[in-house]
Amino acid sequence: MAKHNTPVPIVDDAPHILVVDDDRRIRQLLQKFLSENGFRVSTASSAGEAREQMQGLAFDLIVLDIMMPGEDGMSFARGLRKETELPILMLSARSEVESRIEGLEVGVDDYLPKPFEPRELLLRIQSVLRRKGPEIIAPSEILLGRVTFYVERGELTRDGETVRLTTRERELMQLFARQPGKAISRNELYKDESGGARAIDVQINRLRRKIEADPATPVYLQTVRGAGYILYTD
Repeated sequence: MAKHNTPVPIVDDAPHILVVDDDRRIRQLLQKFLSENGFRVSTASSAGEAREQMQGLAFDLIVLDIMMPGEDGMSFARGLRKETELPILMLSARSEVESRIEGLEVGVDDYLPKPFEPRELLLRIQSVLRRKGPEIIAPSEILLGRVTFYVERGELTRDGETVRLTTRERELMQLFARQPGKAISRNELYKDESGGARAIDVQINRLRRKIEADPATPVYLQTVRGAGYILYTD
């Protein structure tokens, strides 16, 4: 597996992923990798075992192999789509265009051919979860004491005077402002940014200097141990 950053602690409400693959080694590797990146992970070796898991547990996404003995992934996905809109990310050693089209026609949300880079799988999972998440109606502006942030145009003011933001700071503020009061993981914040979690910590410190009365003891943009950062508003 590819190298990755320090494991992200798993929180109780972290997305729960079901990995369905008849290859024991792949199940174990994906369970370890995804767990290290903050997800709760269960595994199943067949479509039948996956159905049993789903009877007792709630999942946020299924990573599903297409080539399995007995009922294959395509048939399983087709049956699921008659019952639920649960996101499905299909894995397959088949790289033919026809196979990918068949999967999309069945209703899977994404399709990743084997072999794949674990980091790409992680990014695709995050992308599917964002697309399938509940629609959030963002406020037009948020108040942070003497500071106002206008969400759509990405403008920050203090006492009516504009405070300059970099492009990345503006993107981060918009992400926080659209989910006020919700912890956002470092993983989701840094995405493909070079420097990873350390770069995000630097960006957060710079933002605090612009929105907090005392950046050393933040009131609005706070760290949530093991979960990332959270923005509180007035």
